Amino acid sequence: MDIESAKLIAMALAAGLGVLGPGIGIGIIAGGAMQAIGRNPEASGKIVSNMILGIVFTEALAILALVVSFIIRFV
Repeated sequence: MDIESAKLIAMALAAGLGVLGPGIGIGIIAGGAMQAIGRNPEASGKIVSNMILGIVFTEALAILALVVSFIIRFV
């Protein structure tokens, strides 16, 4: 196995595993928010704004994994 093949495999693993966790996390966040809105519909404004903030922070981890995978590929 040469260096280029190893870099491609490492890039695929970094991107794939790095996006898997945040994808599951976003699903858990959205599910919890929907349950909370179902229990207390009057608080939906606060719940949705906090849900979006949590999704943004979780998605930042996925973007970081993507950047790391490109660093592995091109450096």
